[in-house]
Amino acid sequence: MSLMKIFVTGLPGVGKTTLVLRVVKELKTHNLKICGFITQEVREKGRRVGFKIKALDTGEEGILAWVGSGYPRVGKYVVNLDDLNNVGVSAIRRALKNADVIVIDEIGAMEYKSKEFAEAVEEAIKSEKPLLATVHRKYAERFKNFGTLYTLTPDNRETIRQEILKSLKTALKL
Repeated sequence: MSLMKIFVTGLPGVGKTTLVLRVVKELKTHNLKICGFITQEVREKGRRVGFKIKALDTGEEGILAWVGSGYPRVGKYVVNLDDLNNVGVSAIRRALKNADVIVIDEIGAMEYKSKEFAEAVEEAIKSEKPLLATVHRKYAERFKNFGTLYTLTPDNRETIRQEILKSLKTALKL
């Protein structure tokens, strides 16, 4: 299998997670094992109050971060290292062992509060398995030398989704 690493960045709300979910859905129609995790906003009364983290293979969920006091923090959010490690890092480790494609949504300041997360990302980048990851825009430059880096916008979302699918299907010999 070819060494295929795809990173997607863009402004908040542009559709990075949606793109990943659509690619995962399409790849699953080929009976591929897709493992890793996604993150999604938690909103109350129309305001973002945190983020949840969900393993793609088991469906296990946790809270990645929430508005409040505590440590470690990124801006107004307190990062929940237990759920990040127990759900997110565990999902990456399972993907490294069992998956056809590794998904990491997202790589950013919150996630890098965990040493275990940073180590798991490094292992995923070094692995022979295809990787589809979203990257916070402030971290994007760090990843451009490890694979293909796409910057998502409302105008190019569909084109980029199709390019990513084509690249992954080629790498997976579909």
